[in-house]
Amino acid sequence: MTADLPSAPITQDVHTIPRKVPDSGRLNLVGLTREQLRDALIAAGTPDKQAKMRVGQIWQWIYHWGVRDFSAMTNLAKDYRTLLSERFEISLPEVVTRQVSADGTRKYLLRIAGGHEVETVYIPEENRGTLCISSQVGCTLTCSFCHTGTQKLVRNLTAGEIVGQVMVARDDLGEWPAQGAPKDETRLVSNVVLMGMGEPLYNFDNVRDAMRVVMDGEGLTLSRRRITLSTSGIVPEIAKTAEEIGCLLAVSFHATTDEVRDRLVPVNKKWNIETLLNALRDYPRLSNSERITFEYVMLKDVNDSDEDAKRLVKLIRGIPAKINLIPFNEWPGAPYQRSDWERIEAFADIVYKAGYASPIRTPRGEDIMAACGQLKSATERARKSRAEIAKEAGLGA
Repeated sequence: MTADLPSAPITQDVHTIPRKVPDSGRLNLVGLTREQLRDALIAAGTPDKQAKMRVGQIWQWIYHWGVRDFSAMTNLAKDYRTLLSERFEISLPEVVTRQVSADGTRKYLLRIAGGHEVETVYIPEENRGTLCISSQVGCTLTCSFCHTGTQKLVRNLTAGEIVGQVMVARDDLGEWPAQGAPKDETRLVSNVVLMGMGEPLYNFDNVRDAMRVVMDGEGLTLSRRRITLSTSGIVPEIAKTAEEIGCLLAVSFHATTDEVRDRLVPVNKKWNIETLLNALRDYPRLSNSERITFEYVMLKDVNDSDEDAKRLVKLIRGIPAKINLIPFNEWPGAPYQRSDWERIEAFADIVYKAGYASPIRTPRGEDIMAACGQLKSATERARKSRAEIAKEAGLGA
């Protein structure tokens, strides 16, 4: 079955990729927590008594105003700005390509240190905008319905590379405030979801530090209730997430029996449904969150029966929750099909009548492979095709 694609054109900007330049040897300040930034400034010669003030000044320049050039930090002495430029840099991931879907969704292919690439997706909605960011290059979970999971894990992203995705999107959207302009509370990037490439809880320390930067009230200023971390169920890290990050939690659930979930989400073999749910019962209390979101991808004749819906509401009984039903985003060679719309609606009705919100997620960005589970897959296929063509023409190795 092929999804109906919007007829409006797709736009794509392919940016020139500069040659790799030697490492500057300077420390990138993006992604450092306030404590780490303070330590770095002191190590560079900032007097201890001045360090806290300097952290506040530099923090505001980078994260409130979006400034990348130390020379523009005009409330710092000129010789201090020179010192900063010699020892530090303010560096973001490089935009390789930028695609805009017919529905307004934007997908960025970003290059990070080592030449690796990740994808970030911005989804505009009425009165808000959600940025889906990645936490790893590739993924180690091999969920059978997820094309992103077919790519091998390369490495974790640093805190700077995670924060940098937010800053790249704000650059593209022109969202940094103009100095001297009236305060504007409108936010184009109003929400962040850690639902891109990778399992965030397998990169816990960097994700935690990055979210502390994003949530800081004097910079990017996104509250913890505007951030949702999605996990496949890494049980030992769930309580730590509540205590050390405190953001909203979403769980890639997708099945109501261990037999089916073992196949769809193989990490279930390590932490099964019962173990996962026991860990989730304490999360709202520990994090002071209102509820947990259970993500449930709708797969035809696999997990979409009335019996599945009834088991689902029974399993989560007692957990403040909503069920986010996700029509399967198909990709070439996928072993599954999207559930029929009538079946999805019947499933949602059972969940709703049991007392749980059961919104059906509208697929976004399918025409540019930016929907859930599709990240990086189109890019990888396209590059393989180009390599094969070059080889056949005698142009490649």
